[in-house]
Amino acid sequence: MLLKNKRLEVMQHLEKDVDQLIEKYLIPVETIWQPTDFLPNPQGDTFYDDVREIRELSKELPYDFWVVLVGDMITEEALPSYESWLMDVEGVDQVGRNSWGKWVRHWTSEENRHGDVLNKYLYLSGRVNMKEIEKTTQHLIADGFDIGTDRDPYKNFVYTSFQELATYISHNRVAKMAKAKGNKQLAKMCKIISGDEMRHHHAYSEFVERIFEVDPNQMMMAFHYMMKQKIAMPAHFLRESGDKIGTAFEEFSNTAQRIGVYTSRDYIDILQKLIIRWDIGNIKGLNDEAEKARDYLMKLPSRMLRLADRITIPENSYQFKWVEPARLK
Repeated sequence: MLLKNKRLEVMQHLEKDVDQLIEKYLIPVETIWQPTDFLPNPQGDTFYDDVREIRELSKELPYDFWVVLVGDMITEEALPSYESWLMDVEGVDQVGRNSWGKWVRHWTSEENRHGDVLNKYLYLSGRVNMKEIEKTTQHLIADGFDIGTDRDPYKNFVYTSFQELATYISHNRVAKMAKAKGNKQLAKMCKIISGDEMRHHHAYSEFVERIFEVDPNQMMMAFHYMMKQKIAMPAHFLRESGDKIGTAFEEFSNTAQRIGVYTSRDYIDILQKLIIRWDIGNIKGLNDEAEKARDYLMKLPSRMLRLADRITIPENSYQFKWVEPARLK
């Protein structure tokens, strides 16, 4: 029998199943892929030949592709911000002494490989300005991570359910573009990253499902809150050296939308998938406030589709310091 609509009590109630969910959704260290599986072996006899191949194949990839790949990598490299944010969620022990803290540590250990492999690939490619990329990464971590969720696990798990699916879409599309340009190794790298993101999406979505079972009214209100304020991307404070907070993010988003890596329609599609996944239309026992929140959520995708048709994306590429067009020729 549960509980008093208190987040901490719900988190404590669900904690008994977290170890099982870790086994279900995360992969042991000895089994999962590592960045070295996709990069030249510095101890191998073919290392220099393998690096030359990366640099040659990289010449086939256009400017906007590099911008998106760099932006994706920087987003992944800001992992310290995401871990500290999740460790501060109510019900998660900040030094990792309970199962929720264990989840965050193990999730972080998987995510850490994404930025690692992409960073090394970009470095070896010779096609980007690594120092400017490193400055942007440091800025993004130093500027913090505020998505308007406070310490509320309900809101945070809505965010992670949404965002993990968004990163799956982005990495998966980049993989397809790399493959189309004949860069099979980069394609495999991005494809396997996208697979991790999909697993994580399913995990956080199950967390939300379990909360809906025990606290449907407050979970519905949290979902409503997050979608009404809109889901901010992890890199929404993105900036280049010498710029103000967030000035680069809009141009990065424009680039991703222009080449079809992540679009406003993808945002709507993710929302619709979550509505279906959580069976929002059929949840029972809602109070009047939660019923109104559900009604708003059910109508939101069609409203957003009408707005999406009015969005125009600049045709010309923004000049980022990360990628110098002259070096791509």
